Amino acid sequence: MNVELSSLAILAGGRATRFDGRDKSALVVAGRTILDRQIAELSPITRDLLIVGGEAPVVSLEGVRHVADRVPGCGPLGGLHAALSEAQARVVVIVACDMPFVSAPLIRYLLTLANGPDRPDVVVPRTERGYHPLCAVYTRACLDPVTRRLAAGQLRMDGLFEDVRVRVVTADALAAFGDPGHLLANLNTPLEYRAIEAKGTQS
Repeated sequence: MNVELSSLAILAGGRATRFDGRDKSALVVAGRTILDRQIAELSPITRDLLIVGGEAPVVSLEGVRHVADRVPGCGPLGGLHAALSEAQARVVVIVACDMPFVSAPLIRYLLTLANGPDRPDVVVPRTERGYHPLCAVYTRACLDPVTRRLAAGQLRMDGLFEDVRVRVVTADALAAFGDPGHLLANLNTPLEYRAIEAKGTQS
């Protein structure tokens, strides 16, 4: 897939209330911060890598842009809005900053589906835990629906799926790239972080 066809946004603007307000992207997993791991794994996919929300990070990689939320205080949907507004490409990958094990092969697969013949507006994984909208692909067709939902205070990410064309990626399809529970793991609480550390954190 041509990397010029997509942008990639790491959402880093959450308040992490269940993690005592810590910057989860700075958590160390297997010797590296999550943000460092994500940039190393995902930057070859795109020439337009955005870090959305939060404080401007100190990174040495050329081409990484920091983007502030245009509508502050609206959670991930506000981050998606900023990413779609600022991205150089029509297709935008969204990844939460607390997901240490997202892999390039998985993201490339999602992008292939987004650019497939049916041209969905969203490509999103779904497992027994439900949708994973913070490891998904969105197109610019989502921008107007997102804007309307922000204005109405309707901030649920999966609520957006009522307004757009969605391609769901099942757990069986995800399994081709590894254990879906591992690939899509995110660290919402200190307990989850300790559990990841206890497993040895193989990426």
